[in-house]
Amino acid sequence: MDKIINKIVALGVPGVVLLVVVSTTGFAGGAALTTALAVLGGPLGMVGGIALLGVLGLISKGITDYGFDRIYSKSMSGLKDKGHSEQEVIDKINILPISKSLKLKLIDKIKNPKDYS
Repeated sequence: MDKIINKIVALGVPGVVLLVVVSTTGFAGGAALTTALAVLGGPLGMVGGIALLGVLGLISKGITDYGFDRIYSKSMSGLKDKGHSEQEVIDKINILPISKSLKLKLIDKIKNPKDYS
């Protein structure tokens, strides 16, 4: 049991996500793993599930290295840099499932980019 836990810990966030999905499948063994990957992959099946776990690993590493606020902030600035208007970016920020304080920080950064240089 300890070996399994150590392997899951080594996988980090993707390992925890996979463990949770495997536990909800109602199957055991290989069938549980196959079903979990297929569920995570949606229309792309198991390959999509594996890809999703890889993307989760990259995102979690980015959040660990740079912080949640900085990742969101750079993402919103990137939208503006790609030609979205200030109001479009603010509208996108307002529909995000994040705290009100983070929304206000992001909106302030979009409106006053020189203050954050």
